[in-house]
Amino acid sequence: MKLISYLRDGHDQLAIWSDGFFYNTDQLHPELPSTMGMFLNYWDDYFPIAKACLNAITTNKTNSTHGIRADENLLLAPVPFPTSCRDGYAFRQHVESARRNRGVGMITEFDQYPVFYFTNHLSIQGGGPVRCMPDHFHKLDFELEASIVICRQGRNIPAEQADQHIAGLMIMNDMSARTLQMEEMLLNLGPAKGKDFATVIGPWLVTLDELEPFETAPKPGHTGKAWNLNMHCRVNGKQVSAGNLREMDWTFAEIIERASYGVNLYPGDVIGSGTVGTGCFLELNGTGKLTDPSYVEQWLQEGDVVEMEIEHLGLLKNTIEKDSSDFSILQKKKMDL
Repeated sequence: MKLISYLRDGHDQLAIWSDGFFYNTDQLHPELPSTMGMFLNYWDDYFPIAKACLNAITTNKTNSTHGIRADENLLLAPVPFPTSCRDGYAFRQHVESARRNRGVGMITEFDQYPVFYFTNHLSIQGGGPVRCMPDHFHKLDFELEASIVICRQGRNIPAEQADQHIAGLMIMNDMSARTLQMEEMLLNLGPAKGKDFATVIGPWLVTLDELEPFETAPKPGHTGKAWNLNMHCRVNGKQVSAGNLREMDWTFAEIIERASYGVNLYPGDVIGSGTVGTGCFLELNGTGKLTDPSYVEQWLQEGDVVEMEIEHLGLLKNTIEKDSSDFSILQKKKMDL
């Protein structure tokens, strides 16, 4: 099942997407809520009802007037108001390549435990324009990822049970302003301002039952579901990145186990996978310069169109826009060293 949130009369409206139509949940069944937040909070009650409604849609047992012709311009993030947003570091290829490009060896702790950082959950958005300040354009980057959303509250969740807390998968673009990111991380804190201006998820939430045919074994020594889903990113129509979700070393289940240690996870919490190998310009530029001395770095510019596609998860499209303000925090530094 594909669940979307879209803009209806100035508010977020939950709907089931099917064959090019939106079906508002609260119009399909009187017990279903109108928002994703409420749906996630009572997942066990609402999910079976929604599945029955989808079956009625696909077998033509639902009144056709319930369907609204899909308009992608109205789509919001599937989870418009996440309760939190964590982003993992699950793909060894990306971590290893990025470190190699900086001239440092692979860190052994990567294979000991999964890590994540918190980003600004109130800057979550769906497809469409991504508005950037002047400092963001200093090495502006995309990051090709997948993400999950929690649908059952839990604390100290063992990895063996953690998949039961996942509602479904979405595409994620963890936007990054690399100059801001690298400056503040020199102080061994962050990332913060290099990441908090925009994180993109969408175009819909695909529930785990729909992805069962694509499940595969996790990496040896790991626990939890994995999925054989191809991943691509295009910038202005040109493919720049390719990978597969099965290449995750740490599973979402294992990230949930660590994230929930001594802490409650709540319905609506979003967790990203981290960047797939080749999944950002930072990695691609570093590799390019290692192999070709004349390589020219590429970063996102105003007007660029970023398209992320993960097999069976849809297509997430954004256009980079420049904010009208010329305010710069890079110019507020007290001194140059």
